[in-house]
Amino acid sequence: MEFGVGYFPTYDGMRPGEVARLAEERGHSAIYFAEHTHIPATETDRAPGKPLPAKYWRTYDLFVALTAAAAATNHLRVASGICLVIERDPIITAKEVASVDHLSGGRLEFGVGAGWNRTEMRNHGTDPRVRMAVLRERVEAMKEIWTHDEASYSGKYVSFDRIMSWPKPAQRPHPPVLVGGAGPTVLDRVLAFGDAWFPNYHAEIYDRVAELRARADRAIDVQVMSVPADPKVFERLRAAGVKRVSQWLPSGPRWRVERAMDTWEAAITDYNPE
Repeated sequence: MEFGVGYFPTYDGMRPGEVARLAEERGHSAIYFAEHTHIPATETDRAPGKPLPAKYWRTYDLFVALTAAAAATNHLRVASGICLVIERDPIITAKEVASVDHLSGGRLEFGVGAGWNRTEMRNHGTDPRVRMAVLRERVEAMKEIWTHDEASYSGKYVSFDRIMSWPKPAQRPHPPVLVGGAGPTVLDRVLAFGDAWFPNYHAEIYDRVAELRARADRAIDVQVMSVPADPKVFERLRAAGVKRVSQWLPSGPRWRVERAMDTWEAAITDYNPE
């Protein structure tokens, strides 16, 4: 089982390339960057009494951060964790994904999701009520662009005919698509257009992984974020067939990031004493 880290690449914290280089030097297999284009000022609280941290509206652009991370490293997998596809033009996003994957030598993993902030979605012109359908069509359309010299797609929310877009991704047929989320219908989306399921850790995850395995007619990876720094949890996830486990690092100065890495890596060492 592999280990990775996640990070909100904020303009006032350790820079994305520096965090990625540190993660690679310390033996991690992947880094995931979060994305929010903005947070509406009238909706900065996700729940009463729980203010949303400022890191949510202070992040660099996702693909700028991924490029910086790829340029600063040689082997580390760089991943979106997650890309809010419902807030992005699919033709431009397909170009960005392919460009980062090509420049990195095939090290990009494309985590996707619909997000939770409905006002944020509306500001991008997406009706929250149809966000799951929009997500599926945009991912399907991008796959057409990545895998065909001349791509076409006809859907309810995405439509274009015979376009050419290069470079193509270095990975074939395309970078792995990691479908984020843990809602009741998420496995339907994973099976429909994903190469992996990418949930946050929660108590029911083991049963859901078993359900995914039972329903899948092809190999589908599972990568889990927000995993406790607990060797017993690592072992249980490994036994369930999880490919990679990761934990969010705090956004901030280097000392804060390194301290969090130390805690995460101490648990990994306890799990893998050799």
